[in-house]
Amino acid sequence: MRRLLAAGVLLLAALCAGGTIAQDTGLDPTLAVIKRDGVVKLGYREASPPFSFLDQARRPIGYSLELCQAIVEEIGTEVDSPYLRTEYVKVTSDTRIPALLDSRIDLECGSTTNNAERRRVVAFSPLIFVAGTRLMVPKASKVSGIADLKGKTIVVSRGTTNAQAIDAADKRLGLGLTIVTADDHEHSYQMLAESKVDAFATDDILLYGLIARHRTQDRFAVVGDLLSYEPYGIMFRKDEPQLAKVVERTFRKLATNHDLAPLYEKWFMRRLPTGEQMNVPMSPQLEEAFKALDTAPTSTR
Repeated sequence: MRRLLAAGVLLLAALCAGGTIAQDTGLDPTLAVIKRDGVVKLGYREASPPFSFLDQARRPIGYSLELCQAIVEEIGTEVDSPYLRTEYVKVTSDTRIPALLDSRIDLECGSTTNNAERRRVVAFSPLIFVAGTRLMVPKASKVSGIADLKGKTIVVSRGTTNAQAIDAADKRLGLGLTIVTADDHEHSYQMLAESKVDAFATDDILLYGLIARHRTQDRFAVVGDLLSYEPYGIMFRKDEPQLAKVVERTFRKLATNHDLAPLYEKWFMRRLPTGEQMNVPMSPQLEEAFKALDTAPTSTR
């Protein structure tokens, strides 16, 4: 609740700051500032492959960032500024919502779950992926699920929904878990790699991505039943109807042009620029969501 109240204060301040510009241009506050400055600020994650991560030259890349770039192009059309620049701003699980609400970023291009609690303060794009909380454990541990970790220590990344899922399972099963937090997914992974914890809990696709990126398939495994349902979306400021229409229109155009499935294949089925390969087929839920976008009419300006 304290986090939500703080986020609400940040949102109010951002709306006040952008109000005058918006009145002068007739645009939503975010779009008005983008038109004035010629810049769209994209929040990226350093260790959320294949959604948002760094390549060998430490440049932000990924599936979510490519979707955000499509939104940037549509924003350019909306505000009649076809040559918008993009500025990349590093965020973590814990800082992504505050960064959005105090206008340090305009779009959050990572691996963020769209849930009711977050929708109180931010808005989300159409569905971009479906994941769920599972466990990464050393293969030598013989752990096959959450029940095998009774009395053990689990790390979660700070600011994620996975902590709630693990806490609920702990209470439901009476496991007596010690739940610790790390700053981001890479730090969580390193705690497990250094044997400081017994398991790392986050969304299954992120666990597979980290194992592939570190090439540790022989050391670690992703195990257990799904402990939560995590529908991902691109995050942006709420109560800005023009911006919401731009985001929606972007996804409908991508669907109509049949660009979404090839984009998914590029990041989840082929070899990534950093060398690893995910080999994660599209889920039936996501396939249906993309089809639904293709059948709905595209909104106009």
